[in-house]
Amino acid sequence: MADRDIELNILNLKEDSLAHGSSYSMREPTYDMPRRKSGFTRFVDTFRRDPNSSIMPKDDDMPPHIREHQGVHYFDFDAAAARTANSGLARELKGRHLQMIAIGGSIGTGLFVASGKTLSTGGPASMLLAYCFVGVMLYCTVQALGELAVVFPVAGSFSAYSTRFLDPAWGFAMGWNYALQWLVVLPLEIIAASMTITYWNPDVNKAVFVTIFLIVIITINLFGIKGYGEAEFIFAIIKVTAVIGFILLGIVINIGGQPDTGYIGGRYWKDPGAFRNGFKGLCSVFVTAAFAFAGTELVGLAAAETANPRKSLPTAIKQVFWRITLFYVVALALVGLLVPYTDERLLGASTDSNASPFVIAIQDAGIDVLPSVMNAVIMIAVISVGNSSVFGSSRTLAALADQGQAPRILGYVDRRGRPLVAILVASALGFLAYLSDIPQQSDVMDWLLAVSALSSIFTWGSICLSHIRFRQAWAARGRSLNELAFRAQSGVLGSWLGFALNAIVLVAQFWVGAWPVGYRDNTPGENAKNFFLQYMAVPIVAVFWLGYKLYFRTSVVRVEDMDIDTGRRELNLPILLAQEQDEKRSWPLWKRVYRFMC
Repeated sequence: MADRDIELNILNLKEDSLAHGSSYSMREPTYDMPRRKSGFTRFVDTFRRDPNSSIMPKDDDMPPHIREHQGVHYFDFDAAAARTANSGLARELKGRHLQMIAIGGSIGTGLFVASGKTLSTGGPASMLLAYCFVGVMLYCTVQALGELAVVFPVAGSFSAYSTRFLDPAWGFAMGWNYALQWLVVLPLEIIAASMTITYWNPDVNKAVFVTIFLIVIITINLFGIKGYGEAEFIFAIIKVTAVIGFILLGIVINIGGQPDTGYIGGRYWKDPGAFRNGFKGLCSVFVTAAFAFAGTELVGLAAAETANPRKSLPTAIKQVFWRITLFYVVALALVGLLVPYTDERLLGASTDSNASPFVIAIQDAGIDVLPSVMNAVIMIAVISVGNSSVFGSSRTLAALADQGQAPRILGYVDRRGRPLVAILVASALGFLAYLSDIPQQSDVMDWLLAVSALSSIFTWGSICLSHIRFRQAWAARGRSLNELAFRAQSGVLGSWLGFALNAIVLVAQFWVGAWPVGYRDNTPGENAKNFFLQYMAVPIVAVFWLGYKLYFRTSVVRVEDMDIDTGRRELNLPILLAQEQDEKRSWPLWKRVYRFMC
């Protein structure tokens, strides 16, 4: 027994060491390196290309005899899988980083400000139903993503899974769809952050604060994955604390704890009512709700830069359920009780924090200081999402380059494990935020938002479908589910449900895009513009997918051809899992229930 314990301890140590992969922190200097360098020289050296960032040559460098049988244009599955599995990205994220990214990483304008649009369009009941609907859809999706990311913690995550398990053309479309989503979100969030300043001073020059916020976001990302993780850890704590505080305050206000308002209860559900614009009002707020949840999948994208995803990811994935329940459903239920949908301050599509139902609820309660505090929280939340947008777009662009689906230079990884060129390209899009001072800034923001509006729906649907196909390949190879370090709690049925719900949202969005609320009062030109604003992402994805498919002549990956081994990090997983199962059997019931849920 003692020998077995020693063996298991050695395996755990090896696994932890392997978690760092070939990151710079595990490498030893060669003897021909200078013994001493100045601090500035060492700093400059960190930006040089990491010589170990790729173990496979690019397609153009391969000898002709290797690829002549495939024709001039082809997609090399083996090379793409190997490059994403050995990207050279630094693996420094810890469990606490992942947990806070999962819990509060994407809480931003979608919850704090855009919820005002959902309330104004559909009423409190439609808002609550839409967020519950999308919450169920996202729970199934994140469970599927967690299983895939624990098995394959590779660069690019879900876009790489689409390439491996669905079709390289679809993986290309999903990768660029996701990259574009975050590339346009960055200037949107910076503009929104600068507009929060006008809450205190309406005459402020927004360009000054655009510059400040842009510098902050770029600086954080240039500190690498560790800088991103620490920043998001702090931002998430602030956002989570604010939401919990609002929930407690909202309960007190609703039951009459504030003398100025008295008991409110369900008053606004009766007058002006629970629903607005009927069933179409409900369908109209689906995409806004999805936008609020966008970014939850970043926890899967971060797996490639996590020290030990097998141990850290399952806990983070399970906590998404509590984030959906507590921070969205409960908080928005209170918002619907405290603010009537007829309130003129709910300015529809406005990104101004004055339109935030959270701020409005506190103002109506007659509390002087807290609205400013809530506005400051919104500003921090917006900066956080802007920070995540650089992370999400840069990692996706670098992974696309590794797979030969983007310009090669975007795959540049420096000696600190940063995808440096991709970070700079992603950051450069932030300069579009200087459009905030032009008179047409509202139209510019609408069209930028149109590019990203449905992107998350495509991403989530692809994750569910990739999980279904992975399970088919896993079973076809005679593998047992007991060999998986983490299994989706919702199973394959959950992935089918998530995929179906994503499809329903796309259909509903087409309906409300073609025939929006009040379309009879609009001109044909206004209705056409509204349709493209609502459905712009669909033709973009179609062009990417069809263009790549025609050029490379790709086809759907057959189950027997799927690679279910490249990218797996674990050593002797069955022994490690057996050890953990033995430990779990000794736990009391309360601990087993807690660990299942959290």
